[in-house]
Amino acid sequence: MNSRSSLHRRTAAALTAGAAALALAACGGSGSGSTGHDEHGATPSSASSAPASGPASQDRHNAADVAFAQGMIPHHRQAVQMADLAPSRAASPEVRKLAEDIKKAQDPEIRTLSEWLVSWGETVPVEGSADHSHHAGMEGMMSAEDMAALGKSSGKAFDTAFLEMMIRHHEGAVTMAKAERDRGAYPAATKMADAIAASQSAEIAEMKRLLARD
Repeated sequence: MNSRSSLHRRTAAALTAGAAALALAACGGSGSGSTGHDEHGATPSSASSAPASGPASQDRHNAADVAFAQGMIPHHRQAVQMADLAPSRAASPEVRKLAEDIKKAQDPEIRTLSEWLVSWGETVPVEGSADHSHHAGMEGMMSAEDMAALGKSSGKAFDTAFLEMMIRHHEGAVTMAKAERDRGAYPAATKMADAIAASQSAEIAEMKRLLARD
């Protein structure tokens, strides 16, 4: 009687332990699967969507940005061409220094503006003699005749012609820069426009001073 009771108790204990183990395993498996879904479902999707709007918003540009870049490239190119004449023709060291400063500032801007247009899938204005005739109506641009006359002058006559022409040229660039600042959307372009307006306004004041002195 005692041995049978003992056997029944051991059998019951074994069955109870087995059932508990099975229940624990089942519970653990479903809990693990549920937890994994929560951790690897919602979190990655929210993390991946968060930065998506950042670069896209930074790269936005509009028609005003394109017009600014496509207009300022030939405008700057002509200013550099005018500046290139100064070392061999200007009489005033101040005019030669001004021309050097203009070239140093505008050459890198031409490269940057061209890079923007390429990145936007837009056309970069072709460099060449056609720039003068095609863009003569642009703010402050000199005609082919103006450029030819400047190239034939030298000494004090060159200094006067250079300063008068470059003042008009700079005034046109400032007008273009202000339009970009008011209507552009590309942050780097509006920043460049601010810099152009400030630096060329200062150079206009300096050129007027040089003209008044003579």
